[in-house]
Amino acid sequence: MSKSISNIEVSDSPLGAGGYAEIIIPAALPKNYTWSVPAHLLESVKPGCRVEVNLGKSKKYAGIVKKLLTNKPEFIETKDILNVLDAEPVVFEEQLKLWEWIAAYYMCSEGEVMAAALPAHFKLSSETIIVYNEEYGDDFSALDHDEYIVGEALLIKKELRLTEVQELLDSAHVYPVINRLINKKVCFVWEALKQTYAPKKETYVLLNPDFDNEDKLSELLNNWTKAPKQMELLLSYLHLVKTEGEVIKSSLLKKSGASDAQLKGLVEKNILRLEKRTVDRIKYLPKNVLIDFELSEAQQKAFEQAKEQLTLKSVCLLHGVTSSGKTNIYIRLIEEYIKQGKQVLYMLPEIALTSQVIRRLQKHFGGYIGIYHSRFSQNERVEIWNKVKNGELRVILGARSSVFLPYQNLGMIICDEENDTSYKQQEPAPRYNGRDAAIYFASLFDAKVLLGSGTPSVESYFNASTGKYGLVELPVRYGDLKLPPLEIVDTRKIIQKDRSKVMLSPQLVEAVNEVLTRGKQVILFQNRRGYSPYQVCSTCGWIPQCKYCDVSLTFHKLTNKLVCHYCGTTYPPVHTCAACGSDKFTQRNFGTEKIEEQLQETFPDAKVARMDMDTVRGKNAHDVLIQQFEQKRIDILVGTQMVVKGLDFDNVDLVGILDADGLLHFADFRVNERAFQLMEQVSGRAGRKEETGKVLVQTSQPSHPVLQFVQQHDYKMMFGEELKKRKEFSYPPFSRIIHISFKHKIKEVVERAALVYADAMKIKYGQYIVGPAEPVIGRIRNQYLMELLLKLPRDGKTINQCKKDLLEQVAILHQHKSFRSVTVVADVDAV
Repeated sequence: MSKSISNIEVSDSPLGAGGYAEIIIPAALPKNYTWSVPAHLLESVKPGCRVEVNLGKSKKYAGIVKKLLTNKPEFIETKDILNVLDAEPVVFEEQLKLWEWIAAYYMCSEGEVMAAALPAHFKLSSETIIVYNEEYGDDFSALDHDEYIVGEALLIKKELRLTEVQELLDSAHVYPVINRLINKKVCFVWEALKQTYAPKKETYVLLNPDFDNEDKLSELLNNWTKAPKQMELLLSYLHLVKTEGEVIKSSLLKKSGASDAQLKGLVEKNILRLEKRTVDRIKYLPKNVLIDFELSEAQQKAFEQAKEQLTLKSVCLLHGVTSSGKTNIYIRLIEEYIKQGKQVLYMLPEIALTSQVIRRLQKHFGGYIGIYHSRFSQNERVEIWNKVKNGELRVILGARSSVFLPYQNLGMIICDEENDTSYKQQEPAPRYNGRDAAIYFASLFDAKVLLGSGTPSVESYFNASTGKYGLVELPVRYGDLKLPPLEIVDTRKIIQKDRSKVMLSPQLVEAVNEVLTRGKQVILFQNRRGYSPYQVCSTCGWIPQCKYCDVSLTFHKLTNKLVCHYCGTTYPPVHTCAACGSDKFTQRNFGTEKIEEQLQETFPDAKVARMDMDTVRGKNAHDVLIQQFEQKRIDILVGTQMVVKGLDFDNVDLVGILDADGLLHFADFRVNERAFQLMEQVSGRAGRKEETGKVLVQTSQPSHPVLQFVQQHDYKMMFGEELKKRKEFSYPPFSRIIHISFKHKIKEVVERAALVYADAMKIKYGQYIVGPAEPVIGRIRNQYLMELLLKLPRDGKTINQCKKDLLEQVAILHQHKSFRSVTVVADVDAV
């Protein structure tokens, strides 16, 4: 079933002379601008297509037509659309509705949503730089006149600004030419080169058709006299053709051990020939559905219940304990939707999770499935975008941004680990929650949403328990394995010689040794990266801090630098105290880097690896590390939350939480919920096959209620306690929160601005406002901060009016000369 864009809010008749179009451009305009449609473009301008427009004196953009209008907007003089860039829409009507909803709900502009949603190639603007693609070569015979001129200039200069292209062609209308060059792979948009990625063309080696005849080929080989290396290369080629079908040049040279010159010799003799072909950057498997497992009795029951609930409700929550086999249920549901010809979006919060899950899904669904996330280059994203748009890909596995893809016929969205805060975009706008956006998006297709988690968010479980969502419980692990016992180690009873924090307790060391002796693996969790989170002068207590943020600097031993984890600034190590000149420093607390070093000293025969933001920066780094651990080439894996979420390792028999106190001490109303979720998820990594496993938690607060809940693996008890407190203090799910932050380089200015703004809002919403106040970290990137919190009743009318009033108040605040440069950021449903 193919989708088409319908004209929104207009008659079905074509535009007469003087038609108008509301167009979204990738900029933070408070409302969309309207352009007039010249007579010669009337037939071409359709909602969802990109058009070239002028804004202001010289700025040009590739905007998306949102809707066509017959009436001229009041009080503004419209400019003409310059060009139409697409024959067919690049986005569908449902996407435009999603953009509109996100902009309204999360208090941002549709232009900001567009900028987040579209790959860079779709967002040309006058500041765009285009860069020559070296792999295209210098054969421009397939280009038309204008394309040839730009191609030649790019070959010489390597990169051009759009303004330079305009001068070259002596025309303002260069977007169609650039668009054609990008499609022909002659050039890239500059943003696409921020990451390295696989080439788009491969050189294939083919046998000259003259030698297709067996007799002629035998004659050639039998009469061969010189160049024995070329003979070996030819024989290697013939072997590869038989075994693999098609032969790629790089593969042939690697497997034969031959040189480029030897291959060139065979080409010059007209025995072999080379042919460049465009290939997919991402390799897809053949399309087939192969389900080679049976659901357990508990899984089958949950599967049937989920299907039943989804006939009654559009959203269903699957609460399955860790290692209960939720993924198997997802796979069976995906199978049903593929057979109906529908598309399925499978959302995961972290890119780290996709590599392990994609291997499982590819085994079952082959080439029907594709991946989409921010680690792909812009060119790769365009390829996936088009494959989703034409229905070639039926299942997409992706992080939150995958909700923006142009689905044709969406049948279901699976949102796994729905409680994860990574679904919420923080910076920049739109600050949307991928889970909530997915629920709205699914409603546009009348599609179903399955939320899955071992530790659901309090809000989702509340919605399920009050009947807003369907609810399915899967309380037993696959194979009836027991959840691992959790042992608490009281670090107050362990005396360190230097009084430092306990990193590896004797109990943990003993447990690790015992597990390694049995040939099993260990995961250790510490939610801080780096070597030492801060160092203190032993004489006067001075702590090195970032110049631009009010935070201490973390020491990274591998790079020998002090790093600010808020702004990313690096500093050389400090050897003398800036306050008293002493050279005696004590390193406080510990990060994953220090743990890794300590583990290598304590267990010299064990293979230790670390998994955090510093070690998995590359596109495939996650996958490599996870595969090494799966293949048992790593004995002990230490990491941040990346090691926690949904990864499935058969051989792990011990999980250690090295500093539970660090999870329990945040100034946040969700601190207990988060701590429970993290610790329960961590403990779920142990004993996933055959044996139960064991979890050790190091803490100085063994009687903390959250630790008691985790020890008993009792989610419902934690949920009940949280609900009481949330109701008492009017926090979600009993209210909707909007967090307003104010930023300015002068502290007094931001304080006054926050007070003026709060006083104006308190007239109408005083009972719902908390603050303004300075946050725990009062300065980031040299901007001083103040914040305000609104806890609004769950009443759509009040919330919508309040959002309008908040935005209006920002406009009024910016009328004050002294507050004009104060940045005000609204974060709806802040996490």
